[in-house]
Amino acid sequence: MKASDLFIKCLEEEGVTRIFGVPGEENADFMMSLKKSKQIEFILCRHEQAAAFMADSYGRLTGKAGVCLSTLGPGVTNLMTGLADANMDRAPVVAIIGQGSTNRLHKESHQIMDSIGMVQPISKWAQTIFSPKNITEVIRKAFKVAETEKPGVTVIELPEDIAKENINDKPIKPSLIRRPAADNRAIEAALDLIIESKKPIILAGNGTIRKRASNRLRILVENLGIGVINTFMGKGSVSFEDKHSLFTIGLGSGDYNNLAIDESDLVIAIGYDLVEYSPSAWNRVEGGNKKIIHIDYTPAEVDRDYLPNVEIISDLAGALFQLNKALLERVNKPQLPLFDINSRQDLRSKMLNHLDKNNEDKSFPMKPQRILADVRKVLDEEDIILSDVGAHKMWVAREYNCICPNTCLISNGFCTMGFALPASIGAKMAFPDKKILSINGDAGFLMNVQDLETAVRYNINVVAVVWLDGEYGLIKWKQQVHFKGEHSDLKFNNPNISELAKSFGMWGKQINSANQFIPALNDAFMQNGPAIIGVPIDYSENMKLTKHLGKVSAII
Repeated sequence: MKASDLFIKCLEEEGVTRIFGVPGEENADFMMSLKKSKQIEFILCRHEQAAAFMADSYGRLTGKAGVCLSTLGPGVTNLMTGLADANMDRAPVVAIIGQGSTNRLHKESHQIMDSIGMVQPISKWAQTIFSPKNITEVIRKAFKVAETEKPGVTVIELPEDIAKENINDKPIKPSLIRRPAADNRAIEAALDLIIESKKPIILAGNGTIRKRASNRLRILVENLGIGVINTFMGKGSVSFEDKHSLFTIGLGSGDYNNLAIDESDLVIAIGYDLVEYSPSAWNRVEGGNKKIIHIDYTPAEVDRDYLPNVEIISDLAGALFQLNKALLERVNKPQLPLFDINSRQDLRSKMLNHLDKNNEDKSFPMKPQRILADVRKVLDEEDIILSDVGAHKMWVAREYNCICPNTCLISNGFCTMGFALPASIGAKMAFPDKKILSINGDAGFLMNVQDLETAVRYNINVVAVVWLDGEYGLIKWKQQVHFKGEHSDLKFNNPNISELAKSFGMWGKQINSANQFIPALNDAFMQNGPAIIGVPIDYSENMKLTKHLGKVSAII
């Protein structure tokens, strides 16, 4: 068969059902082979970056690698921001990139560049296929590496002349991989530290929302009676309704729950990536010498403010199972939980009261708290929101609390503007029966607005809520904090949301009172295709929050 036909058969063997992308001349043979597939649908996008974001959310939500495609040269450079985001946010993605014929790769030639060299720093593995005989091994390895903990990006480059060659071969079948168990001595050492501590606390990171880890974490939390603080990307690992939940940490200036870490004598960091929230922001004891247990798939990054006393390196769910088992062997069931979670209820109540403070505020432009409280009322517990990057992200992280894992996707590793709208399309394709909503700033929204046309063309009911302030709000907020209220010129103009939607042939509305928001959301979710809601936002709340948190003192 033709090499490009074998390539498609290998993708089918991997269980691929969708590829997001923008093809070019150099992957013409690949596209003709793909056209014959009865299993794989090609989702034609309007920008390669958007295609990568779609694959990112698709992979993050399903655990199976999302697949995206670009041509060579500018197609690859457009793809790179989305790939970097997926890699740093631990989303499994396989990118397929085109390349010119191998007989011109050694010299200056039209659109030729070292694409593999460019993507290597933002991927787990990247490889050119130099012979049709390599196709089966390269594809199997790409998916295996992308999906192996910690997940990330792999890149396959297929030169156009290789795609045309003939080959007699067949795909390699994927096989189940069992991840290693934790070292028993590490488990016992961690348990010793927990039993000896007086005020331990759990920091639940990105890893806790994957696979079976969340369920195991919830059992451990019940047995220990320890409060749990989650990072932006660990939302829902323990339900916010659970009495053990001490909500989300990650504001640069700190929050109520930073106080709980301050006064703790042991932090149990589970599935925590340092890119989520720097240890220097929470390990604030002078000298940074707080005792730490690190439980994760990989050894801890070296950081002067994150020097674990014990590292448990294994499958996360397996490690939590082993820790629970060792606890029950050491302590009789009637003596559990080890600690009294009621000691954390003052903090939990204070924070809940502050989170709920403006939930019913009727003012307009709307306050961030009211918008997110209304969103929570409309969405079921397993529906999904995706936050773009900007001032709104800080409010989503703090105010929008989750019952289930993987129901609030925030890019907080690479932290990329323009993520949420296209990523919502990938999320809806992964879970067509769930309501999918993106929260966007007006700056980030326009960075990938072109792929509204993709959602219209495929009749995908994703709802984009756009917070309208006509400024780069997060930059303004940070400048105000650092420069005594002053900021540089960050203003810009916005299109009319209703007219913008009309031009794409879709439903859209810009509201002009707070009581119009929930009805607009309900109307938006009843559409056959995408919908946009423009919401003027009161960002005076930003500095009010900063000033309030600056006055928060010990309440434990």
